Amino acid sequence: MASVNKWGRRGIALGAGVAATALVLTGCASSSVSDTELNGLSMGTTDKVTSLDPAGSYDNGSFAVQNQVFPFLMNTPVGSPDVKPDIAESGEFTNDTTYTVKLKSGLKFANGHDLTSSDVKFSFERELKINNENGPQSLLANLKSIDTPDDTTVVFNLDHADQTWPQVLSSPAGPIVDEQVFSADELTPAADIVKGNAFAGQYEITSYKENDTIQYKANPNYDGLLGKAKTDEVTASYYTKETDLKLAVQKGDVDVAYRSLTPTDIADLRKDDSVKVYDGPGGEIRYLVFNFNTQPFGASQSDADQAKALAVRQAVADVVDREKIAKDVYNNTYSPLYSMVPDGLTGAAKPFEELYGNGSGGPDVDKAKETLSKAGVSGKVQLDIQYAPDHYGSTSDDEYAELKTQLENSGLFTVNIQSTVYTTYAQERTKDAYPVYQLGWFPDFSDADNYLSPFFTKDNFVQNHYDDPEIQQLISEEQQESDKDKRAELIEQAQEREATQISTLPLLQGKSVAVAGKDVKGLTLDSSYKFRYATLSK
Repeated sequence: MASVNKWGRRGIALGAGVAATALVLTGCASSSVSDTELNGLSMGTTDKVTSLDPAGSYDNGSFAVQNQVFPFLMNTPVGSPDVKPDIAESGEFTNDTTYTVKLKSGLKFANGHDLTSSDVKFSFERELKINNENGPQSLLANLKSIDTPDDTTVVFNLDHADQTWPQVLSSPAGPIVDEQVFSADELTPAADIVKGNAFAGQYEITSYKENDTIQYKANPNYDGLLGKAKTDEVTASYYTKETDLKLAVQKGDVDVAYRSLTPTDIADLRKDDSVKVYDGPGGEIRYLVFNFNTQPFGASQSDADQAKALAVRQAVADVVDREKIAKDVYNNTYSPLYSMVPDGLTGAAKPFEELYGNGSGGPDVDKAKETLSKAGVSGKVQLDIQYAPDHYGSTSDDEYAELKTQLENSGLFTVNIQSTVYTTYAQERTKDAYPVYQLGWFPDFSDADNYLSPFFTKDNFVQNHYDDPEIQQLISEEQQESDKDKRAELIEQAQEREATQISTLPLLQGKSVAVAGKDVKGLTLDSSYKFRYATLSK
């Protein structure tokens, strides 16, 4: 489900109900895994696939498969969060609202069909036409029309200037499909896609048993940024229990386990000499939201006081010990987060580290006391905090118990924490029911704007009554700024502005964790947040 920003709806929002937490997903190995002959390299995961058709999915599990088999106009090279042309020769803004892509000549799908600008136009237009409730079409809200003057030229006409458009082309809305195989007005079944061999990524699928096993073979026709696959055959096995996935990688039944293992399982595997644990940057973030109307001294409260309300938010920021939560609750599978923009992205800064606590990321209770005192806040502040463990993982119980302990041990707060099932939570949080509450986020693409505009533009998806013209102007400017250095400066300024006001309080950044046998080579976890099978070998 997408978030809302000034151009339209965007964002694989853990807060909006699409992706499960990176550490706790549904968990018993698929019954037929042991019956399938595993050739080449084997993968194991607990992620689930919603649809092989890109128009019918907007989730991590589906996108992980699509990344292996469908081509993109723009993509993120290994080791970088910044996009470059993939099956395109070039992509550039020819004016503020026109983005022109030149395809490589002679492109073909694995079935031998030509891949031309007509397929590109078809791919994007069908997403908008089908408008599936689980689809990524919200990412295309800024798209006005597409022109194809010849077989290798695609012209995207946008409603507004938007420097993130190249990133959109690398996102879940970006896979290019074969118009001779896919339906123009309804989702195409996986069986038809596989039978039609309608793939042009690094791999093609030879056998597909949804959420059981998928068998891949290298696509000799792929001609793009990422290069040829290093392993000819890959089998992905789907597990329903994290513990079974852990056992599978320990016993060598799978070569690589990726998404997802519990913090306890990961800690145990670090001690196992038969496997290697890989850590990389992760796009998922966890954070607190303050409702500016219903928080203590909020605008709709009988004792409303803007200065006192800000002091309460600042005092919470002074007291929170992110390191302790990351270590004691998540066994360091998460790391402390000091801005809504996570580490690893261009323009990322750490304003919360410098502005609050001891200035080095740790807590400072005396500073919090001084902040409240200067604002005229006396006595303990009552904080009512809501969270949703069924959506953000059962470890949220421990996370919020620890947060409650930290806040109350400061002597400044009385904290009431309450959990709510997400079906109710998703509705009630936007109705001012929760003064302070939990949300999470996983990005659509690896660009800092995807952590700013969904939260801090006027009509943001958080809907917590935060409305600051200065940060809105900074976001508008960075979206339109073509100079990379100047854009990074604007992104930093936006983070710094929000940190002085604390609409949201960033807490944790999820690490990307994979476990592999000692003979596996080429495993890379980077800020693209995309896991590539094609780099792997053994």
